[in-house]
Amino acid sequence: MGDAMQPTGAVTLDYAVPPEDLRAHLSVFYEFRADVAAFEDSDKADLAQFRVNLAGEGEYRFADGHVQRVPRIQIVGPTTGPTHISMRGPVHTVGVGLLPAGWGTLLDFEASLLVNRVADAVELFGDDVRGAPEALAACATFGERVVLGSALARRLIARGRSAAFDFTRVVDNWLASPHPEVDDLVRATGLSRRQVERRCNAYYGSPPKLLARKYRALKATIAIARGQSNADALSDGGFYDQSHFIREIKAFTGVTPTRIHDDLPTLATLTLKRSEFVELGPLITKA
Repeated sequence: MGDAMQPTGAVTLDYAVPPEDLRAHLSVFYEFRADVAAFEDSDKADLAQFRVNLAGEGEYRFADGHVQRVPRIQIVGPTTGPTHISMRGPVHTVGVGLLPAGWGTLLDFEASLLVNRVADAVELFGDDVRGAPEALAACATFGERVVLGSALARRLIARGRSAAFDFTRVVDNWLASPHPEVDDLVRATGLSRRQVERRCNAYYGSPPKLLARKYRALKATIAIARGQSNADALSDGGFYDQSHFIREIKAFTGVTPTRIHDDLPTLATLTLKRSEFVELGPLITKA
């Protein structure tokens, strides 16, 4: 099991790769701690998340301006822009990213219905998750919490439905291609354009064109954070020009390329650490 930890003062984010049998459903486990009286920051657009708050309470303000209280046990839908997080601390959260195939297996509604929103996971899963905060809090280490979280994931997957792994595999590969065009995806799936859009909304929360824009911007963000120049990221990413490049990155991350170089917010800096897990797929490591 790989892991990475990057401290920033009183704020830490620890990552761990899921067991191999769960990697088609989950991205990475993480444990976030902020030993402060109040924590405010923004995170970039991301995959759906399953989170359990062991300490702290507060609100999310999503990219469309919608504000919601943070449930203790929660499913955060896919996000299409920066999410502002305001918490009264100290904060202690354990979570895991949900891949599109995992969403299709675990949840019986389309991901598009929870884009830029959060739902109480107890209302979705009932008694299967109700005792998770107490069980996780009783663990002595993050490693023990990953083992417990993996066992919970297996139980939820076993009671879930079959996901369209063939479809999500094609879409993931398409997103990782240098210049993803919707017509190429339609041809690769053998489905109609309307069927492709419907399934992308169901599993990813967005239609293909928006998915490609989001993934392109996040790939460029990681490239810049790793030291690639703005000009190289622009030319490699298929952006029209400098203005388009800046506009797209800011839309999905909340910051300009210059700030990624010089002054990336703490939470965004820490979440980019998951790109170090080379054993995982590009949807995780490059977005």
